[in-house]
Amino acid sequence: MENLDYNVLLYYCYSEIKDPETYREEHHLFCVENNILGRIIISSEGLNGTVSGLKEDCEKYMEYVKSDPRFAKTEFKIDEMDKHAFTKIHVRVKPEIVHSTLKHVNPNVRTGKHLEPEEFKALKDQEDVVILDVRSNYEHELGRFKNAITLDIDNFRDFPEKVNELEHLKGKKVLTYCTGGIKCEKASAYLLEQGFEDVYQLHGGIIKYGMEAGGEDFEGKCYVFDNRVAVDVNKVNPKVISKCHCCGEISDRMVNCANPVCNIHVPICEECGWKYEGACSDECKEHPEKRPYDGTGYYQKNTNGYNPYKGLYRKPDKEKIKSIIHE
Repeated sequence: MENLDYNVLLYYCYSEIKDPETYREEHHLFCVENNILGRIIISSEGLNGTVSGLKEDCEKYMEYVKSDPRFAKTEFKIDEMDKHAFTKIHVRVKPEIVHSTLKHVNPNVRTGKHLEPEEFKALKDQEDVVILDVRSNYEHELGRFKNAITLDIDNFRDFPEKVNELEHLKGKKVLTYCTGGIKCEKASAYLLEQGFEDVYQLHGGIIKYGMEAGGEDFEGKCYVFDNRVAVDVNKVNPKVISKCHCCGEISDRMVNCANPVCNIHVPICEECGWKYEGACSDECKEHPEKRPYDGTGYYQKNTNGYNPYKGLYRKPDKEKIKSIIHE
């Protein structure tokens, strides 16, 4: 049997942080000292992260986050793995915890009604309901809810300009969803701001729906932002809906184009993977910078010389860092 000794944690929390830079340093240091790897964004509006570690280290990390009164309400989606889902730790300060161009929106003041997975499941097929996917193209092309409305957007920041295409839905119950719930907090709030009256969001997103409601009627795989790339959700009536970028055959095998200048992330079947040597087209196959293809289509960034303390202190205290490293 597989030894699933590691956890992957997906979480976010909208809560004011008055000094994000100071908290970033504290948070980064805790991760380094407790062998936590992943990507964490901190801003004045809260924090958002996906991290991995041994189960006992993840327990410590969750306790650390929730012990701060500002983040006591944080909910973690927890998955099991046989290894780390990341190779580095990055803790960064950014203007928003998810880039949305909706900085004025505060989900703690007004947002769509949260639906638990079983509530979402019970409501989604009713006649006066529409399901709205607020994720980007490459995400919903890999997997989405049956009958969901999708938007032609490359980034979530493009969501507001697409809302005018949804005017005809103002008399419906609009159920929004995304990977883990964070995008829906602002998307549903913005819909309310634009005059939609009956707006909901899937609490915990696709990931929680899969864990707690079996993933029924989610077709395809869910794109995730770690080394797993895509995860299965539906244990009830699974179905592959994505197609190979090269030949059009059904495939959910996600590949980064071997041409680093292109680097698009699309489904490419195994046959086309070898035919195009990991590239997405003949042009990319012939590119002089094309990376060697090993059959996976995943290109791990070079971690030689990686130092987890790099970037820990914005104003480096060299003696402090030396003492930590040599303890």
